Amino acid sequence: MGKRALLFGIHMHQPVDNFDEAVDQAVSLCYRPFFETMIKYPQFKFSLHCSGWLLDTLRKKYPELFEMMRTLTESNSIEWITAGYYEPILSAIPSRDRVAQIKLLNKFLKKHFGVKAQGLWLTERVWESAIIPDLVSAGVEFALVDDYHFLSSGYDAKKMDGYYLSEEGAEELKLFPISQALRYALPFHSPQRAIDAILSSSKEGAAVIFDDAEKFGLWPKTYEWVYEKKWLEHFVEAVLAEPKIQTHHYSEYIQKNRSYGIAYLHNTSYFEMGEWSLQATEALKLEKLKESVALPFLQGGIWKNFFLKYLESNYLHKRMLYWSKEQESLSKVQKKELYKLQTNDVFWHGVFGGLYLPNLRDNAYRYLLALEKSKVESTINFEYLDIDKDAYEELKVRTQKYSAVFSAKHGGQMLEFGSLDSLFNWQNTLMRRKEAYHEKILNPQQDPLQKAIQRDDEIETIHSDTLVMQENLRPYLIFDWHPKFSFIDHFALEPFSLENFVDLSYNEIGDFANQAFDLDKQKVCFKREGGLYLEQKYATSLEKCYTFAKNSFHVNIDVVSCFEEELYYAVELNLHFAHPHETLFNTHKVDEGLMLKSLKNLEILDPFTQQKLLLTFSQECDFYAHLLATVSQSEAGFDKVVQGISILLTLAMQKELHFSIGLELADV
Repeated sequence: MGKRALLFGIHMHQPVDNFDEAVDQAVSLCYRPFFETMIKYPQFKFSLHCSGWLLDTLRKKYPELFEMMRTLTESNSIEWITAGYYEPILSAIPSRDRVAQIKLLNKFLKKHFGVKAQGLWLTERVWESAIIPDLVSAGVEFALVDDYHFLSSGYDAKKMDGYYLSEEGAEELKLFPISQALRYALPFHSPQRAIDAILSSSKEGAAVIFDDAEKFGLWPKTYEWVYEKKWLEHFVEAVLAEPKIQTHHYSEYIQKNRSYGIAYLHNTSYFEMGEWSLQATEALKLEKLKESVALPFLQGGIWKNFFLKYLESNYLHKRMLYWSKEQESLSKVQKKELYKLQTNDVFWHGVFGGLYLPNLRDNAYRYLLALEKSKVESTINFEYLDIDKDAYEELKVRTQKYSAVFSAKHGGQMLEFGSLDSLFNWQNTLMRRKEAYHEKILNPQQDPLQKAIQRDDEIETIHSDTLVMQENLRPYLIFDWHPKFSFIDHFALEPFSLENFVDLSYNEIGDFANQAFDLDKQKVCFKREGGLYLEQKYATSLEKCYTFAKNSFHVNIDVVSCFEEELYYAVELNLHFAHPHETLFNTHKVDEGLMLKSLKNLEILDPFTQQKLLLTFSQECDFYAHLLATVSQSEAGFDKVVQGISILLTLAMQKELHFSIGLELADV
C-alpha cells in the first residue's frame, strides 16, 4: 500500500479595515506562532491562502511575519492559493469584478513572492458552476470545495480522496473535496488521533484538509492547546515521522495523479452555511431533521438566501451592484472602494458576527459613500430606481453634503442617510429578528452550566452545543414587525410611552408602518390611502412630501382620517451611531431610556463624526428614545449588540394632522 498524500492548507482572512486591535490579536495568538512553528519544518509542504487586504497589512505592519512567509515560499514549503483580493463571495459579484479581484491577488503574489498561483480558495466554499469560465480566465486551474458539495450531489463517499474535473461553457476546472472529518479533527483532536483520521480518510489517495487558520490559536481555547501545549509542533513532527504519509502541494498531486472523472455539483456551500441562510423557522425544522436523516441527503438554503433573510444585506449588496455597473466612469482609486465594498463578511451571519457587527456595516457604507462623493455635482441629483429589486422604486438623492434614499415599498421611509464629509451612514440600522439560535436562550434543553463530557485528547469546537446560556439576554429578545428605518408612521388610541415603545406593547391601529405608499415623482411625495382599524376600518390618507437642500431636508406629513375621536400619532426614527452610549440628545445620553417633553427642537451630537443632526418640528411633540439592541451568536457564546437608537416623536391629533420635520447637518 502506497503513502497517503496529505494536502494540508490554511486560509487566513480578516474583514477589510478591521479594528487594529483585532488584527493584532489574530497575529499574536494565531498567525505569528503558526509560522514560527512551521519555519522550523521547511520539509513539511502545505498550501496557503491569505486575503489580499490582510496580506498587505501583514507586509506593512508585521514585516517579520511577512518575511517568514517569504522564507517558507522560497524553501518550497508553501504553495500559494489565490482568491478575490478583498475576499468576496465570487458568485455574488459581477463577472468582470471576479476576474479583476483574482488578478489583483495574483499580481501581489507574483510581485512579493515570485509565484503564480494555480489554485483558488473559494470564499466560504460558495459554489456555482457559472463562475468556472471566470476562474479559468483569471488563470485558475483548480479550486477547493467541501466533500459535502459532492456527497449532496450524489457522489461516492469512498472517492473523496482525490480530485474531479468540472466544466462550464467548455472551460474546465479541477475540484478538490475538503474532508469534513478532517476539518473537525484538526486541531481539536490529539496529534495521534489526527494522524489516524488522515490515514482513515483515504486508502491510497489524498487526505484533503483546507480550513481557517484562525482555528490554530484564535478560536476559543485553541491558543493554549495549539501552542502552549504544542499541538501543532507535535502534529507536524508526527506527520513527518509517519512512513505512510507524505505532504504534497495540490498542484504537485494533480501532476502525479489522474482525476476521478467529471463532476457536476449543486449550487451550495458547506452544510452549516445552508442552515444559517434559512429563516429561523425553517432552520429549526432542518435541525430536527438532522437527527433522523443522513447529512448528505439534507440541504439548507443557498448563500444568496441571505439577501432574502436580511433586507439590510440585500440593500447594501444592490447598492454595490449599482456602482459595479457604473465602474467605467470610476478611477483606479474609486474601483478600489468598489472592490472593498464587495468583501463578504458584512453580507451574512452564522456563528460569527458578520452583518450583526455595526463596524463592518460602517466600513461598507464608508466605501459606498466614497463612491457617492466622487460623483457630487453642483446641483442636487435625483434618481428613481428600484435599487433593492422589490418591484417598487426608491427615491435616491445626492447633494453636496449627503446621500439619502427613500422607499415606496417601505412607507416612504428613509433607508439611507450618509454624510459625504464623514462618510458615515446614520441610517445603518438592523431590524431585530428571530434567529434559530435564540431557541437556546428561550427554551434551553439542558442545564446551562452543564458541559458535555470531553476526552482528554481533544478540545471543544465552536460547533458544539455547550455554549453558556445567558438569562440576562432574554429581555433583549424583542422581534420587530417592521424594518428599522426612519419616518415610520404609527397610530394608537392610547398615548405612547417609553415603556410601550421599548417592548412594542402599544396597540397599533394604523396600516402605514409596514405597507407600501404610492410615489408621486412630480411632487416628490409618498402617499397611502389606508385606514385605522378599530370596530371598523376608518379610511385614512397619509402623505409625506420631501424637499431637499445642500445640507438639510424637510418632510411634511399630512394625515386626513374619517375617525373623529382624539388619537395619537407617532413618527419613528431609527438612527445608527458608532458610539451610541456617548451620543447626546439635547445634552442627554439615552442610557436605559430617555424621555423629553414638549420639544420643538432636537440637537443630536455625534461624537464619532463630530457632526450634529439638528431636528426642528412644526408642533411641540414628546420624545422617547432607547438603545436598539440585537442578540447575536458568536464563536464564544451570545452577545448583545447595540445597533442604534430608536426615537419616537409623538403628538395628539383629531381627524387631521399637518406636521413637519426638518433635519439639518452641521459640524460641531
